[in-house]
Amino acid sequence: MYQPATLVALLLFTSWANVTCTADEPTASPAAASPVAASEVIFSEDFEAGLERWEIVDPQSWELQQHGKGNSLSIKRRESEYKPKVRSPHHIALIKDLELADFELTFQVKSTKDTGNHRDCCIFFNYQDPSNYYYVHLGAKPDPASGQIFIVKDAPRSPLTNNEKLVPWDDQWHTVRLVRDTASGLIAVYFDDLETPHMQVVDHTFGKGRIGLGSFDDMNAFDAIEIRTR
Repeated sequence: MYQPATLVALLLFTSWANVTCTADEPTASPAAASPVAASEVIFSEDFEAGLERWEIVDPQSWELQQHGKGNSLSIKRRESEYKPKVRSPHHIALIKDLELADFELTFQVKSTKDTGNHRDCCIFFNYQDPSNYYYVHLGAKPDPASGQIFIVKDAPRSPLTNNEKLVPWDDQWHTVRLVRDTASGLIAVYFDDLETPHMQVVDHTFGKGRIGLGSFDDMNAFDAIEIRTR
């Protein structure tokens, strides 16, 4: 049997060992930030109240149309009066009074005219001015001028990706998500499959800027737009 002094020492050692082992054990850490993790909704749009929250570069090329989802912001013709200074998209609709660096944008889009390999829609973001911004070009068949993530920086648009995935355009509605994280530089875009990026890249050129939708020179309808902060 232990003597009292020995028993006290043993109890103190056991208590110290338990605390030490507990401190050294790996603890469950919070889940790493997901590329698609987002918080509160700060902007949503279904166009039932009109176009007051949008700045459209060439209003004659756009209108509200019905495509089975109520009002949809729609490009009604391929031609545009807008002539950018550098080679870049012609159909641009920007959200008014909203500039973000980091965000998650989700929307629904329907291509309303089959134009072949470059049938597309575009997403504009970190938009500084008409000659400085990023855009995603969801072109049907990728090549250096289609189906890539592009940068416009006081020069004709240049691809940041070398994507080879086709975009399966048809006459149905599709869901698109864009994630932008300026700290990591991540730009990731999803098409229908919202778990696996259709394409992604890392770039730190532009930070906080405007957000918009459109096309290079094709026709689309947009609806159910939601933006979350990150």
